[in-house]
Amino acid sequence: MKGKKILHIVSVSFSLRYFVGNQFHYFKEKGNEFYVACSDSSDFIALSREFGFTPFPVPILRSINPLQDIKSIYRLYQYIRREQFDIVIAHSPKGGLIGILAAYLARTPKRIFFRHGLVFETVTGLKKHLLINIERLIGFCATSIVNVSPSITRVSDRLKLNASSKNKLLGKGTCNGIDITKFKPRSGYKDSTVITIGFVGRLSKDKGLIELIDAWKLLCNKYKSIRLMLIGPLDERDPLPDAVLDQIYRDPTIDYIGGVDDTSLYYNKMDIFVLPSFREGFPTVTLEASASGLPVVTTKVTGCIDSIIENETGLFADNNSHSLNEKIRFYIDNQDIAQLHGRNGCQFVKDHFSEDLIYKQIEEKIL
Repeated sequence: MKGKKILHIVSVSFSLRYFVGNQFHYFKEKGNEFYVACSDSSDFIALSREFGFTPFPVPILRSINPLQDIKSIYRLYQYIRREQFDIVIAHSPKGGLIGILAAYLARTPKRIFFRHGLVFETVTGLKKHLLINIERLIGFCATSIVNVSPSITRVSDRLKLNASSKNKLLGKGTCNGIDITKFKPRSGYKDSTVITIGFVGRLSKDKGLIELIDAWKLLCNKYKSIRLMLIGPLDERDPLPDAVLDQIYRDPTIDYIGGVDDTSLYYNKMDIFVLPSFREGFPTVTLEASASGLPVVTTKVTGCIDSIIENETGLFADNNSHSLNEKIRFYIDNQDIAQLHGRNGCQFVKDHFSEDLIYKQIEEKIL
């Protein structure tokens, strides 16, 4: 593969580790040059050193701000014209709107949008129509759309977000694959005196934290030797009610870890993983949990529905506390099945979602 000059565009630098990560190292060794446009932060500069890309700070606000957005599109347009990139890859709705529009105006030959999720699925009214039409504008201006899950492709086709001929899927889904040398079963980390149910992700309403905490109250009425481990930052854009936060902070059976840079060893402290989300693109955390040998309880929403094999690697729950309680109880009461589903999940990730497999797909379908 001839070396190419590639620009990634994201709204927050935090997402780079998950959206691109080791791709930087893998494809740099094949002679490619990487640049990243993103809102400025100390973390952005640190990541540029870690992954070896050239940073271009530009404001990409997650909220809609017409004046600032137009300024950012123009700055990016000038940068893209000056640097003459072979490929521009934009992530998330806002990064996509600003990045793909700038690349379209600059006539970049390959303009690729990664559709990581569908924000409009959990909103209503005029805002929903606006978000759908933003997706359609991005879809028109992009040359290719990478939907990160089969279920996102189905919604995209149903709503005509872009020409179906532009759709691409990497294997069975995901955007970056799983590092199976990092996320793997390890012994010696679990506390054998308790059963630990784990969650990794933003603590928000969209992630189903209200329903999970309600289910936890039911579980604690039946079991004494259990704990809930919550890993991830509080989400200021979709905040939890004060009563739920108070329960998380005060309940001695809940271990709130907060945000961490490396979650791999935390999975090894869990017995069951749960993601009760209302909206996803393709939840990397369920694959990380499966790769770590955990049975998974998740919901049948977009993205999540593609991340497990029902009754083989995990169980589907409805988006309510009683269903979550029932599915988690099943694994607590049937440890042999829980362990079997964990082993199956580990193999499922190795067979379909390892970084090597996904990076070959990226090389064939995108670069």
